[in-house]
Amino acid sequence: MSTTSTRAAALRARIPGGPDGRRVLVISLVDKIGTGLWAGTAVLYFSTVAGLGLAQVGLLIAVSGGIGIAGAPLAGRAADSIPVTRLSACLHLVRAAAALALLTTHDFWLLLAYSAVGSLGDRGANVTTKLYAARIAGPDRVRFQALNRTVMNIGFGIGGLAAAGALALGTTGAYRALLLGDALSYLAMAALTLRCTETAAPGKVVTGSGDPAGPPAARPASPWRDRTYLLYTLTETALFFDDAIFKVGIPLWIIHATEAPHGLAPLLMVLNNVLVVLCQVPLARYGTSTDAARRLLRPLAASFGLGCAALAAAALGGPWTATAALVVAAAALTFAEMVHAVASWELSLALAPDEAQGAYLGVHGLAAAGQRSLGPLAATAAVAAGPLAWAALGAALALTCLGQDRLVRTALPGPALSVPPITVRNN
Repeated sequence: MSTTSTRAAALRARIPGGPDGRRVLVISLVDKIGTGLWAGTAVLYFSTVAGLGLAQVGLLIAVSGGIGIAGAPLAGRAADSIPVTRLSACLHLVRAAAALALLTTHDFWLLLAYSAVGSLGDRGANVTTKLYAARIAGPDRVRFQALNRTVMNIGFGIGGLAAAGALALGTTGAYRALLLGDALSYLAMAALTLRCTETAAPGKVVTGSGDPAGPPAARPASPWRDRTYLLYTLTETALFFDDAIFKVGIPLWIIHATEAPHGLAPLLMVLNNVLVVLCQVPLARYGTSTDAARRLLRPLAASFGLGCAALAAAALGGPWTATAALVVAAAALTFAEMVHAVASWELSLALAPDEAQGAYLGVHGLAAAGQRSLGPLAATAAVAAGPLAWAALGAALALTCLGQDRLVRTALPGPALSVPPITVRNN
């Protein structure tokens, strides 16, 4: 066997979950390539091709995104009783159908309806993919999530570059091709998902038909009656704000409050992607247990504080000082993003009962969805209010980290990984 083949075999062996783990990584890559094709061009498509006004585009995105929030808890609840691979495949098909439907009309209300359906499928698929990955990776789930995030960033970069090339043409056909590429990515994901081996929730087995089997279980715990988990999800909403700060806050801050060159904004996004690709997997080793993940909340607090303080400082100097401060802010907030990904992945599962992980992860999915609405508001408010507002936001996020630390320490007094081995039985 050649050296290259040996290295490839060793790499495959290091991926948690075996063949199914590799399939999930491919699915994530395809997903983010499709997202990269469409996410940055959706607004342009609706305004340029569909001919919607600015207010209509804003309303369409806001309302469809708000409706999509319901997809996370609905899919999570269903995943506790329906084979998760079948559910995921169905959700990918829903996303594909919604994307293709956008090509058929320029009517505002139909575009809104199709976008809302796609958003429901998108948020639901995020939950089922996370649940399936946790089941197949078992005790190695933190490392697997780090690999997954690395692959996702690579995919998003590929899709974004392809979209930039197509948009350079500026034609209606180019816009439609990007949307069609996004739809085809969902179809490919559905096909790949159906090749994955079905798994069961901890304590259950899976028959050869792919359906859960075992003795009747007691009524599962409900996350909606679990005050600790609801409070945890509320704090998580704030800790996802790094996304809005990067995508909304930093570009606006550069333009309206600093002397840094405007071209710095996309370069900072590139820095973010490069750092995640290089550092996410190495950082995963610091969160391989519940207690270790909880301890990451303190450096997370420091990262938020440093990043927001650097943003405030960027408005106080000339071009070179502003540029240096913004680079520090981007690096600190990227570190916060990576650390939070590790901690959130582990703690959201560790706080969930084994028999209701799908329902609990569905509720946890509301945090990221809620951030999409609240995060841009917080970022734009900080830009409007000035440097002190950034310092205050950083302090608030740091205090949220410390509060979550105390909440989790009380709820989980002992260090543990909460995913036991999974039994799969073929008849």
